Amino acid sequence: MLDRRRIDTFFTYFFRIVSLTSALALASILIFIFVQGTGPFVSSTASGIRIIPEGIEEITVNGEVYWNHTTFINVPQDRDLVDISFSNGETSGILAIAIDKNEKDPEKVLRFIKNDGGGEVSYPQAYTYTVTYQGLLPGMSSKIHILLPERPYGFFRFITGLEWKPAYNKLYGILPMILGTIIVSFAAILLGLPLAILSAVFLAEFVPPGPASFIRGGIELLAGIPSVVYGFFGLMVIVPWVKSSFHVPSGNGLLAAAIVLGVMILPTVITISETSLRAVPLSIREASLSLGASKMQTAWAAALPHAKSGIMAGVILGISRAVGETMAVILVAGNSPQLIRGLTDSIRTLTATIALEMGYAEGRHSEMLFSIGVVLFVLIMILNSLILLVKPKTEEL
Repeated sequence: MLDRRRIDTFFTYFFRIVSLTSALALASILIFIFVQGTGPFVSSTASGIRIIPEGIEEITVNGEVYWNHTTFINVPQDRDLVDISFSNGETSGILAIAIDKNEKDPEKVLRFIKNDGGGEVSYPQAYTYTVTYQGLLPGMSSKIHILLPERPYGFFRFITGLEWKPAYNKLYGILPMILGTIIVSFAAILLGLPLAILSAVFLAEFVPPGPASFIRGGIELLAGIPSVVYGFFGLMVIVPWVKSSFHVPSGNGLLAAAIVLGVMILPTVITISETSLRAVPLSIREASLSLGASKMQTAWAAALPHAKSGIMAGVILGISRAVGETMAVILVAGNSPQLIRGLTDSIRTLTATIALEMGYAEGRHSEMLFSIGVVLFVLIMILNSLILLVKPKTEEL
């Protein structure tokens, strides 16, 4: 026969270990995100210049020979001159590059003292030089990429910047995305909140318990629909409607995203608001009815004000859902990182930026996406703090 006390002790320690492991895993993830996200503001991308050969069999950098090298060749930080020579079949070249460490303009940091072999120097993107040697056949060119280290990026420049151009100009301003996230979230609340409150009052005060339970189950089922389905609905129905109604070239924008998010937050706000209304003591309704108030007057003047704390909690949770939404917004928002000037303007949110660019981002660009994640985490944390402030008042109902 099993010892019940030992079984209880085993499961007690088992759940403690699982809880501790989960907490440590969550803490590790948060620490990793914060370390990656704060890195661009405190450190450079590299200690010195890096060289990447492309289509070159043998290359010599400062006297050291590399064969079929396709990764970074690091140049020591204390070097003021870089000597490069290479041989690739019938193509060869010699480069002598002077480094001006005091120059802040990346286009003026390097000065090509010697360039033998017909190499064409270009500046395809910020902090990157490319020297191209044409081959005998098209597509057989040899290239030497010279990457300068990017200095730490200013945090306030990151938060207040208006341009997001990570590929070429290395500009990482996310103010339009912050405003886009906040505006579309509150627009969704303004569109969905009246309908949600009306639906909650209707279910809690005017529908019999049987039908109300059936409708409540359907509303809760809506919360389980994948967000991409809502986004696809918005892309097929709402976006064409916005385009035809406002006579704009594209219906993807703020209004379409706000409508889709407004529909998505309805189940959350309705469920929490209706639960709060049903928690209102029956004595309050009886007191209102005994004074001659109608059922409608009782619902609006007695029950609804008494449940305002719970309704506010539902609103905050709805905002949290809207702020964290990704797939539906990507499909209908237009995803242009610009300041919003009208209802039909294209917008991009913080979550959409991470989802769209993380797959191909590298270096400083990838670190900046982690920084966006930190900003998003702070926004969600502020909203959760508001929920904790409202919760004690809700529990008093």
